Amino acid sequence: MDGKPAHRVVIVGAGFGGLNAAQTLASAPVSITVIDRKNHHTFQPLLYQVATAGLSPGEIAAPIRSILSRNKNVEVLMAEVTGFDLERRVVHTAAENEPQEVPYDSLIVAAGASHAYFGHDEWEALAPGLKTIEDALEIRRRVLLAFELDERRASADENHDPLTHEPLNFVVVGAGPTGVELAGTLAEICRHALAHDFRAIDPRRARIHLIEGGPHVLPAYPEDLSRSALQQLQRLGVEVLTSTMVTKIEPGVIYMGDTKMNAAVILWAAGVAASPLGKKLGVPIDRAGRVLVNPDLSLPKHPEVFVIGDLAALKDVSGKLLPGVAPVAIQEGRYVAKLIRRELTPGSDLRPPFHYHDKGSLATIGRSAAIAEFGRIHISGFIAWLAWLFVHILFLIGFQNRVLVFIQWAWSYFTYERGARLITGSTDLPGWSAKPSATPDAVEPEEISAASHK
Repeated sequence: MDGKPAHRVVIVGAGFGGLNAAQTLASAPVSITVIDRKNHHTFQPLLYQVATAGLSPGEIAAPIRSILSRNKNVEVLMAEVTGFDLERRVVHTAAENEPQEVPYDSLIVAAGASHAYFGHDEWEALAPGLKTIEDALEIRRRVLLAFELDERRASADENHDPLTHEPLNFVVVGAGPTGVELAGTLAEICRHALAHDFRAIDPRRARIHLIEGGPHVLPAYPEDLSRSALQQLQRLGVEVLTSTMVTKIEPGVIYMGDTKMNAAVILWAAGVAASPLGKKLGVPIDRAGRVLVNPDLSLPKHPEVFVIGDLAALKDVSGKLLPGVAPVAIQEGRYVAKLIRRELTPGSDLRPPFHYHDKGSLATIGRSAAIAEFGRIHISGFIAWLAWLFVHILFLIGFQNRVLVFIQWAWSYFTYERGARLITGSTDLPGWSAKPSATPDAVEPEEISAASHK
């Protein structure tokens, strides 16, 4: 490099976008620093499998250092990014409350997104979302703990009758891909994996409610696939309520206008907000906190700063905002990395705009139930489910994880077993009481029918 210092590239976030940017740049004559709050990359599309006891965390996550260990020009820092100084070209970080500055020549911000509770952040403690390993473990804890507490309460009741015992009530808010996956898999484990493990209660009688504010489940998909997803959910035993807005959540209770529904566990899958780091860049953002970027994913007046993944707001050729999904982040990460590599050569100033190549989308619903969209080709049911399995195993990080997940899924498919049914941490459940009168009850049938899908 003729004695010149290497071009310094700082990547904030080691999700799909950041990791692919680092790997694409690894062979270039640059010095790369990857900064993340965690020491691991999480394969988010399979988080719901951890939340429903199908997989263990280590099977869908891998240490960032291990992934990038062969790339000698890559440095990994586990730290919290607290801000940016775009004029001085430094990233402010804090590790163990010690502020530090990391200088850069090119900056890629791929900080992702978090839960959005539409101005009701107090709901988060009562209805956890699903974005991290910690979220998945908390959901798993609550779901499994609800059955244990109900079994203990039923066993202590001298007048207990399994046939009249009030079944547990689970509520999932939001019928996007995450909500549909959670609801379908919860119904599956209640009907099969836990069916014969308890003596005083019957998990098969548990009721799974999926609440959606819009008129359709999986609203981002074509109407025929949305309709197929609804039918597959209903076959699994999920009670779907559409055009229903959640207005209030209390411990063990959820309100939908004048309708009140008690629930042992409430899960949130209704909203996504961009990382707060978008605001700290000091540039215009949209209502969801996403950064308004140029067609080449750079910031206005700062061509050396790029924002990718869920944090970037960019429209496709049809004027539709690109979705916050892994394929978009992967393609954006690789695109930006190639731009930086090309601009290291003098005279390469022209930047073609980013174009997302949509290779299709899939959503799983439960055992042998899924939908898939590949352009004009729409598939649902078992074939779509097989396609979903193949794609997700293919994109998992690491050969060992692919083998372990494949074996675990094969075992679960033939035996209905869930291999990671561990309860760790607290044994408290919001809104739960050992008294029978305070046991979470289901809403009255006439209340459900008034808001259910027609």
